[in-house]
Amino acid sequence: MPGSSPGMTNCDTRTGRKHLMDRLDPAAPPIMVAPVTHPPRIWKFWGTALWGLFIFVALFAGQLVVVAWLVLRQEGPFDLAAAIHVVGGGLTISLSVIMGMPAALGAIWIATRLSRTPFAQYLALRWSSWRDLAIGVGALVVLVAGWDLLSRALGREVAPGFMVDVLKSARADGALWLLVIAFCVAAPVSEEFFARGFLYRGWSESFLKVPGAILLSSLVWTALHLQYDWFFFGQVFSIGLLLGWLRHRSNSTWLTVVVHGLNNLAATLQSIWLAGAS
Repeated sequence: MPGSSPGMTNCDTRTGRKHLMDRLDPAAPPIMVAPVTHPPRIWKFWGTALWGLFIFVALFAGQLVVVAWLVLRQEGPFDLAAAIHVVGGGLTISLSVIMGMPAALGAIWIATRLSRTPFAQYLALRWSSWRDLAIGVGALVVLVAGWDLLSRALGREVAPGFMVDVLKSARADGALWLLVIAFCVAAPVSEEFFARGFLYRGWSESFLKVPGAILLSSLVWTALHLQYDWFFFGQVFSIGLLLGWLRHRSNSTWLTVVVHGLNNLAATLQSIWLAGAS
């Protein structure tokens, strides 16, 4: 038949014309075949642990870059005493904490990106109710007050000496405002996104379940505060348990960021007062 391809019958030709007319008919749109996509997933125990190690290394590297830069630009003779003075200074600590935040967030973004789960959804970046906020703040006040009473009963300092020394150094460098931003904004965001956002999410959906995830993420978070002694380790760990419980109760990491930031703000103001009184 003229116009037909070799081997095609009249039936094939009529069928092809019918399919062509169907595609041109607005009342019968063509069937669209959805592309094959891979479903999102949550990293479980080992995936979360390995990615958590990657995030920690990124956080540490971001902080180390600032420390190295400030040490190398130090004028005068370079010796161990001068390096220790710069590393422990309020300006160095402030900038290192601030620069550690984008490094940690970038690493978390890579981990969530490869899981094919949206960043905000993976980390539960949603706001909670005002009731949950009031419960969190109230529980934090009671918890911290209890530790302060215990500290006074044992004849210990209410605030860590490390905090007071850093605040004095930051004040001398004119960087007190920078230290407040580092402790009350940058640290809560990076640490909560890491501990109560990423670690809790993966471990709570593994064999650890919610209680194990709260416990283990609190232990990891406590290990980030190596500048404190055993007493303040206990305080940090108990606050971590509270934040983990709030994360579970509210399903909101933003809530733990706010409560963490308020805790650091109160501790900073207390240390400023003690530094001025000493």
